[in-house]
Amino acid sequence: MRMRRATMTVAGTAAALVLAGCAGGGLEQGGGESAAAGSLAESIDLSGASYTVGSKDFDEQLVLCEITIAALESVGAEVTPQCNVGGTEATRNALLAGDINVYWDYTGTAQVTFFGGAPIQDAEEQYQTVKATDLEQNQIEWLAPTEFNNTYAFAVLESQAEELNLNTLSDMAAYYNEGGTGPMCVESEYLVRDDGLPGLQETYGFQLPAGQPSVLETGAIYQATTDPATCLFGEVFTTDGRIPALDLRVLEDDQVYHPLYNAAPTMRSETFEQNPAVADVFAPISAALTDDVMLELNGQKSSDNIPERQVARDWLISEGFIGADEG
Repeated sequence: MRMRRATMTVAGTAAALVLAGCAGGGLEQGGGESAAAGSLAESIDLSGASYTVGSKDFDEQLVLCEITIAALESVGAEVTPQCNVGGTEATRNALLAGDINVYWDYTGTAQVTFFGGAPIQDAEEQYQTVKATDLEQNQIEWLAPTEFNNTYAFAVLESQAEELNLNTLSDMAAYYNEGGTGPMCVESEYLVRDDGLPGLQETYGFQLPAGQPSVLETGAIYQATTDPATCLFGEVFTTDGRIPALDLRVLEDDQVYHPLYNAAPTMRSETFEQNPAVADVFAPISAALTDDVMLELNGQKSSDNIPERQVARDWLISEGFIGADEG
């Protein structure tokens, strides 16, 4: 998601640079013609402007990157795609260094990871705090945020949730406190994060059985949670499309422990100031990206294996933001 996969291999860096170098001439990373004009172009013209668009390395970010590419192309901008830069650290550093000049990040990542602050559980307040801090300290602009919140959560197979009456994280805590032994699966980073397992156990007041939790790769947890003997409780991200596809129930964070992670385009201020109208490109897109919409788009990419370019452009066309492909 946001903060995970914070390192990037040399091979990954080289691959990103090759992809960026191969893009151009009106073509984007996945190949194909530039996006056609739609409703965004009715009031916005960024002809002559150029943007290098990056992203982190997981499915949601790849979809958001392709949304950005298509939206900017549709209003006449020249776009150099550089999706899949790497994890949070690599991608953020690419923005700060000017290797890219726009990508989507998450308010909780900025507040907790970039600035070392305490999470703010009001979405608008956290956004405004992050926006002001990043502009003052790093000359980074945060454009309009999304409604969707891609935060940490725990999921249970729907049938098991029904059988054990599990609806909230308080229910999960009570299960363990009453002697339950079903396995919990988490990724390695969640074991030590400030907003990870230690604080969760303190907030909800429970201890795990000896030998727990099991540590798995992030992507492996979803499928493993369909087998309660392997993972009764799986740590997930709330907008991951595999959740509905695998019939998992997300437990409500009823004590509001996990930070909010609303997404927003982040852009170097020097790039923004050249064409402030770029904010008007993304404002309606951010408004349309609800939790349900992002779950659907992520599911198309993660579960249905539809290429992120197609996922992004089909959605933008369906919303009227860009025009339908000709021919």
